[in-house]
Amino acid sequence: MPKTPRFHRPKPWTEVAAVLVDVATGRRPAEMVVRNGRWVNVHSGEVIPGTDVAIAAGRFAYCGPNASHAIGEGTKVVDAGGRYLVPGLCDAHMHVESGMVTVTEFCRAVIPHGTTSMFIDPHEIANVLGLEGVRLMHDEAVDMPVNVHVQMPSCVPSAPGLENAGASLGPKDVAEAMTWENIVGLGEVMNFPGVAANDATMAGEIAETVRAGKTVGGHYASPDLGLAFHGYVAGGPEDDHEGTRVEDAIARVRQGMKAMLRLGSAWYDVASQIKAVTEHGLDPRNFILCTDDSHSGTLVDEGHMNRVVRHAIAQGLKPVTAIQMATINTAQHFRMEREIGSIAPGRLADFLIVSDLAALAIDEVYGRGVRVAKGGKLEVDIPVRTYPASARNTVKLGRTLAAADFDIAAPAGANEVRARVIGVIENQAPTRALEADLPVEDGIVQMDRRNDVCQIALVERHRGTGAVVNGYVSGFGYMRDCAMASTVAHDSHHMIVVGTNKADMAAAANRLGEIGGGVVLFSEGKELALVEMPIAGLMSDERAEIVAAKAGKLTAAMREMGCSLNNAYMQHSLLALVVIPELRISDMGIIDVTKFEKVDLFV
Repeated sequence: MPKTPRFHRPKPWTEVAAVLVDVATGRRPAEMVVRNGRWVNVHSGEVIPGTDVAIAAGRFAYCGPNASHAIGEGTKVVDAGGRYLVPGLCDAHMHVESGMVTVTEFCRAVIPHGTTSMFIDPHEIANVLGLEGVRLMHDEAVDMPVNVHVQMPSCVPSAPGLENAGASLGPKDVAEAMTWENIVGLGEVMNFPGVAANDATMAGEIAETVRAGKTVGGHYASPDLGLAFHGYVAGGPEDDHEGTRVEDAIARVRQGMKAMLRLGSAWYDVASQIKAVTEHGLDPRNFILCTDDSHSGTLVDEGHMNRVVRHAIAQGLKPVTAIQMATINTAQHFRMEREIGSIAPGRLADFLIVSDLAALAIDEVYGRGVRVAKGGKLEVDIPVRTYPASARNTVKLGRTLAAADFDIAAPAGANEVRARVIGVIENQAPTRALEADLPVEDGIVQMDRRNDVCQIALVERHRGTGAVVNGYVSGFGYMRDCAMASTVAHDSHHMIVVGTNKADMAAAANRLGEIGGGVVLFSEGKELALVEMPIAGLMSDERAEIVAAKAGKLTAAMREMGCSLNNAYMQHSLLALVVIPELRISDMGIIDVTKFEKVDLFV
């Protein structure tokens, strides 16, 4: 990746501590003083009026009443006018690739919403490009005007033996990444059966992370809170974002984990789990807010971590408590409390000026002591990143697909079959393992569109084998002839095609093969919507607002086809995620994730 000039990165505290002391004591003027604010103190849980903060070397030097002693001839003075001073928001667990854009464009989209620290897990690009892909995103993250910390992907592939991804990573790769300047831990350990069974690869990766003194991310996607869960916790993961029930949050916190509650574009898991605090009285210090997956439309039109904090407040949390879950709790979890997560001396000067705390109405955003956004508009120019040729042209179909590639042959002599069907659950990542009786015509099993059973196919796209695995899915509600294809297919990132018409399925798949990846919707042979994602078949190289507009057109076109699911594209993209129950599809067949084994399509 070509080098571009880095934004100013504050020096370590050890190099500027003397400057901060001098500013705090009045021996040296601050670079900036913000006066007359209401200090949202996430350490004490208070809102303290009449507060001034003095900033030097990109860090807070003084926080308290009347900072006139820190004002000199060259000091920039900002009048908060009685508004709230809130720490910059932190997203504890997220995937940039889910935004359909690069790290640069993701930052452009979320900085105006008050996000100043992100902990990203680039396991999507890792499943396509391996360690090279992780390094590309790591180096891009280092150059941002806000804090973008990287977790080394742990499960590439996510479920060995049940899928084949485009790359494979192991303990040696993790050990190497732990030496990089911006790696803060191990990304979500999704192979939870492997951890509970003492799988050597999982145990080795966790051990390398612990030796480096960094955080081990968790992903326990099973509702089983028995011995398998206890074995997983004993194996080392320190947090988990896969809970969907209040008992999930309670169990994790009781075992010493941090319960990460997510509100993404299609995952609504905060309301049910926050009752562990609001109704059961658990200590809120052990709860962290995150997004996990947010597509570009959500980022541009609705927000990012500000959206999550507002939602948490709406569920009954005090505003300061919700803000703690998106700031200091995150910083402490990643052992970065001295750097980020609060307005306090020594910390990076990442803060928001907010006019309404409960509504989290953000007027201004500051990163490292520099105003980076005002009134919802970005005020810094982040240079466009150019990804190398090796990160493009990753969609290799091996041949042109035809409608017949999506035929599903019935057992000899059958007039009807009972088939396993993947059942989509709106606003949740898990699926249901359904069954349906389907008719047979001329030896080919048919769909049942009246009962919302259409076809799903996984098309191998990393090695050009031309292989297609077919199955059935329910929940999208398509009423017309159509098909949607996507090269975003967590986590193996083959191509997923869902459709009611096989000719459209072939057309959609071939179109993505032509352009190098993305998501496209066809109906009756016509292309209705397209989002090009040429970088690893996962990310666009266009501006976030342009991508959001294209994603909006895709959503509208899906609704025209009869799909009323909230953020149906996100649901579509998870249908190959063989580490979340109950039923999924992989390049090896239909996978029962409750048993972690391949099963026959027909019962």
